[in-house]
Amino acid sequence: MDRSVAVVGATGVVGREMIATLERRRFPVGSLRLMASERSAGSKVTTGWGEVEVEDLSAADPTGIEIALFSAGGARSKEHARRFAEAGAVVVDNSSAWRMDPDVPLVVVGVNDAAAASHRGIIANPNCTTMVMLMAVAPLHHGAGLTDLVAMSYQAVSGSGHKGVATLVEEAAHFAADPEALRNGTWTPPPPGFYPRPIGWNVIPFAGGLAEGGYTDEEWKLVNETRKILDAPAVLVEPTCVRVPVVAGHGIAATAWFARDLDVAEAEQLISAAPGVAVWADRVPTPLDAAGHDDVLVGRLRATVGRPGGISLWAVGDNLRKGAALNAVQIAELLI
Repeated sequence: MDRSVAVVGATGVVGREMIATLERRRFPVGSLRLMASERSAGSKVTTGWGEVEVEDLSAADPTGIEIALFSAGGARSKEHARRFAEAGAVVVDNSSAWRMDPDVPLVVVGVNDAAAASHRGIIANPNCTTMVMLMAVAPLHHGAGLTDLVAMSYQAVSGSGHKGVATLVEEAAHFAADPEALRNGTWTPPPPGFYPRPIGWNVIPFAGGLAEGGYTDEEWKLVNETRKILDAPAVLVEPTCVRVPVVAGHGIAATAWFARDLDVAEAEQLISAAPGVAVWADRVPTPLDAAGHDDVLVGRLRATVGRPGGISLWAVGDNLRKGAALNAVQIAELLI
């Protein structure tokens, strides 16, 4: 049965990927409406369902919309998601606005699909880094009971949208003019960009904004969202989030311990049996390998040495696909 679908934030990086994902997965769209800020209203977007004019979100009437995919930022989600839900739509929201609301399910498709059924009009899409990590870690949790997790993310600049990508491109070109200066420390700062420190040919061990205890909000998302999604509030999570000079593909180095010892053979078997994950045993998966693909890639499975009994691994996934648009569309697929 065809559905009436809206994409809110349709002109942004994730919004455009949502449209492409609906097309690629042949989602049964009967009618498609695209919405964004007043600035983008009136522009036209070519889609698999014809050319669609972008509406001003603030003025849009949600009547008749059955599924609304939101990627318009937390403030707009807070302002408009309830309005859409009250008009009869199920909102799948990609922002952080509703993730920790106890009445809103937080769903990673392939991990906790059943949670979607408890929605009251809004379903939250988790943070991109959390989703990529849990595609690898959740199968181990389901098999052995996660107790402790150390996670270090290496996050692509596209996670910050158009401005993050533009900053990387501009700063990489700036530093490429004198690579010797990068070696001997005589480099000159590039013009101010999106990030507080240069990202071109560099890493910034501070992804997100400063939050409680000296951690960033991205790091707290790894803690709180992991516990909610796995329904495991006692899991101990120690996070560090790093921004890296990569266009697409978030990587996570994770070390995990469980209620019982887990060996590499069983860990590989558990992850390989899970949907949406591919274990690479013969080569190391990188962001370049993950970009443009739906599956999360997992490699470097190994037994812990400092504290035996656990598993260390590397997971990498396209942050605009499984980390955002793909999961949102997969949630919508659970609803039909």
